[in-house]
Amino acid sequence: MGRRPLPRLRLGSAGGTPLVPPGRGRAFARSTADGVADVLQPLVALSRGLRVLAAVGRRKWTELPGDRRGPVFTLAVACGFVLYLLPYGPLAAAISLIGAAGWAGRGRAGAASETPADGTERLRTLYEALVPYFSASEDPSPLYSHGGDWSEAFDSFAFDENGRLTRLRLHYPAYFTDGEPAARTRIEQLLYAKSGRGREYLFEWDEEANNLTLTVLPALSTAIHAQRFVTAPGETVLGFTDPSSVQRTLPVLAGPETCGEDEEDEESAEGTREVGLTKAAGDGPETQDVPPVVWRTGPRSTEPHLLALGQPGSGTTTLLRSIALQALSQGEVLVVDGGGTGEYACLSGRTGVLAVECGPAGMLATLEWAGHETERRLIAANRARQLRHPPPEDIRRPLWILLDRPSVMSHLAAADGRTDPQELLSVPLRHGRAANVRVVVADQLDAAEALSEAVRSHTRARVVLGPVSSEQVTAVLGAPPHTTPTPEVPPGRGYARLGAGPVHRIQVPATPDPYDEAAGEAERQAVLRLLPAPDPAAPQAPAPVGG
Repeated sequence: MGRRPLPRLRLGSAGGTPLVPPGRGRAFARSTADGVADVLQPLVALSRGLRVLAAVGRRKWTELPGDRRGPVFTLAVACGFVLYLLPYGPLAAAISLIGAAGWAGRGRAGAASETPADGTERLRTLYEALVPYFSASEDPSPLYSHGGDWSEAFDSFAFDENGRLTRLRLHYPAYFTDGEPAARTRIEQLLYAKSGRGREYLFEWDEEANNLTLTVLPALSTAIHAQRFVTAPGETVLGFTDPSSVQRTLPVLAGPETCGEDEEDEESAEGTREVGLTKAAGDGPETQDVPPVVWRTGPRSTEPHLLALGQPGSGTTTLLRSIALQALSQGEVLVVDGGGTGEYACLSGRTGVLAVECGPAGMLATLEWAGHETERRLIAANRARQLRHPPPEDIRRPLWILLDRPSVMSHLAAADGRTDPQELLSVPLRHGRAANVRVVVADQLDAAEALSEAVRSHTRARVVLGPVSSEQVTAVLGAPPHTTPTPEVPPGRGYARLGAGPVHRIQVPATPDPYDEAAGEAERQAVLRLLPAPDPAAPQAPAPVGG
C-alpha cells in the first residue's frame, strides 16, 4: 500500500482563517514605522546638521583667497592640537559638534513638518520652473535638473495658513550670471508668478554665497495720522517704511483713535502732542515705534529739494500737506496750487503761511517774489560771512516753496502768453541750499515730461506714489525698486529715494483736507490740531466742516 500524502497547510486561504488579519497587520506595520521614525528622528536631524555644517565649511573654504588658506589651516590645526592637550578637550569638542549639528538640522526638520499638504507640490513645481535658468548642459552634477531633488536646492521655506509660500531661501549654481540685472529680473519675475501675484516680494541676492532669499513683505500701516513727530531741526518725515530698511524708529500714535471725536482740554492735548506721551490702554492708543523715511535739509544737505510724482489720487497732495504742517513749526511756507483744487485752503491765513496762490497772475507774482527773496538771502548771508557776523534772524528760518501741478501752471501761462512759471524756479532751485530755501514739487506721472530741466536736475530727493510699474519707479528714482510693485495700493503708498541712497517703500501719513466731508473725522481733527493759530493780519479762512 502506498502512503497518502499529508495535506498542505494553507495560510489565509478561502477555507482557512489567517493567522494575522490584514487590517491589523497594516496598522501594526504603520505604528512600527512611526515608532522607528520617532526613535531615529534625533539621528536624522544630527546627520542633516552635519551635512549642513560640512557644506558651510566647504563653501567658506572655497570663498577664501588662495593666500589666506595656508594661515587659516595652520591656525585650525594649532587650535585642534591645543584642544587635544586640554583635559576633557576632545570630549568638549565632540559635545559642541553634536550640539551644533543638532541645532543646524533642527530648522530644516521644523520647516518640513510645517509644510502643508500641497506645499511639496508647489516647491516641486517651482523647482522645475527654475531648471532652464539654473542649469547648463556641460555641468556634470547639476543642482537643478528635470526630475531632480528640490530639497537640495531649497534651504528653507515657510507657508502661511492658506498654503501660500511666504519665505524661500534657495541656492543657485555659481555660473549663474547674478551680476546682470536682466538675469536677476527673469528669476524675480518667475518667482513672483509662481509664488502668487498680488503680494509684494523682497528679493535678497547674496552673490558671495550664491543664495537668493524671497520674502513676502507685510503691508505698511495706513493707520498713522498727521501728528508731531520727534525729529531734529532740518528733518522732515516723508512717511514710514519697513524695519529692515532704516536703523531708526520714531514713536507715533497709530489708529483712527489717535485724535478722537471727544472734546478735550486744549492745553492737555497740546502737552500730549509735544511730549509724545503714551496714553493708557483705556484712554487711547499706545505709542508705537515705527521706522521713518526722514528727509534732511539745510546748508549741508545733498538733496535740498524734493520731487513727488504719482497717479491721480495717489497721495501727492497729501504728501505736500504733511510736509507743510511739519515745515510750519520750523519756518515759513509759500504754497502755489497749480491745479486750483483748493486742497490747501486750510493753510490760508495761518501764522507762518506767506501765501496760498491759485490764480495764474498770483502764481507768477509769488514765484517772482520767491526768486528775489532767494537772492536777498544770498546777499545777506554772504555779507554776514564777510563781516564775521552770524546770519540775520530773518534768513535763519527756512523758506518752503510748495508747488502742486506746475505742468498745469506752465500750460495756462503759455496759453496767455505769459512767462513759464517753472523758469522762475531756477533761482530757488540753484541757490536754495545756500539761501535756506527748500522747494517741493508735486505733479502727475503723465506730466513728468512737461517739467523743466531745472526741476528735474535739482530735485535729488524723489518720491513716486500710486500703482506704478518697476520701469516707472526706475525712471523717476533712478534705481529699480527692491520689491515687486503691486497693481493696487492705498493712497500714499509708493517708493522714495533720497539722493544716491537706497530705494525705500513708503507710506505717507494720512493728512487729508480738513474741509473735506468725505475724510474721516479723526483724520480731519488730527490735521486741525497741527495747524498754527490764524494770523491776525491775514484774511480769515472759512470754518472747517464739523470744526
